[in-house]
Amino acid sequence: MTRKTSLKDIANKIGVSASLVSYVLNGKDKENRVSEETATKIRKAAKELNYIPNLSARSLKTNKSHTIGLIVADISNPFFSNLARTIEDEAYAHNYTVIFGSSDENEDKFKRVLDFLSTRQVDGFIIASPEESRETVSKLKESNIPLVLIDRYFNDLETNSVTVDNFQASFDATTYLLNKGHQRIGGIMYDSTLLHYQDRSNGYLEALKQAGIVDADKFLRKVNHQSLQSEIKTEVQKLIFDDQVTAIYFSTNTIATEGLRQIRNFGKKIPDEIDVVAFDENVIYQFLEEPIPFIRQPIKEMGQEAVRILIDQIEQKDLEIKNRLLKASLEIN
Repeated sequence: MTRKTSLKDIANKIGVSASLVSYVLNGKDKENRVSEETATKIRKAAKELNYIPNLSARSLKTNKSHTIGLIVADISNPFFSNLARTIEDEAYAHNYTVIFGSSDENEDKFKRVLDFLSTRQVDGFIIASPEESRETVSKLKESNIPLVLIDRYFNDLETNSVTVDNFQASFDATTYLLNKGHQRIGGIMYDSTLLHYQDRSNGYLEALKQAGIVDADKFLRKVNHQSLQSEIKTEVQKLIFDDQVTAIYFSTNTIATEGLRQIRNFGKKIPDEIDVVAFDENVIYQFLEEPIPFIRQPIKEMGQEAVRILIDQIEQKDLEIKNRLLKASLEIN
């Protein structure tokens, strides 16, 4: 069996001390005043000798694994896949590795993924919580493991969070349709207790109320995540043919994808016969004859903020609870 390259091997190759090599390979060269020339030589030698760091030994020595556990709701959703990539890139820039998991909006699976990541001795968690997960998150918080909630939040749980102003974003999307002259505006939302979804519903309703529309919730429809396709088909059909709405606001990109498909299946032209606005970007919007307006979430900023807050707490640079509320923008092509 080939012997692993050690720090001493690298040190001997370029004529420096093993401690100096350790500083550089652990990202502490600047604070220990290692010259840029020497640091470059050390990294080059490590690469040439195929040096592989002993993460287990490092973890035992520092009581840190330099890994972050990330649990998203659905990795197949473009929003979460892009968010996960941003988090991975930002963590890498800080010498941390990310281990991913997806709850698929299921509380039992969320617990299993959380337990698995805990056994990997991650230093902290970034979590997009599924429904009914408040107690699980609360217990995690009580264990004093650094934690940041992203996208979703619990208003009665004091913990770090990075979220978007969903209320204002939905208000803006609905107001856009109102300003185009629409009065009969349908809204299709998830039937969920998650607060960010409720914020989207409330923003839609508030815009209608401020426009003087009586019975603002008349055209609000709520669908179940588990039977999305069939329920959206039913609700789109009712909104178009029974309620005769002239516009529909889709509150997620998943709902929008299916909703747009059903509108086309019913033979209606977008936006001439049915005007639409969607929450979140989706590549399919680019393939429509008329690109549709959508709410763009600041995914890069969300991911970067979450990682920075978490690492500051892992490294005990800042233990104060941080709640970042970011602004989304309405993109009109």
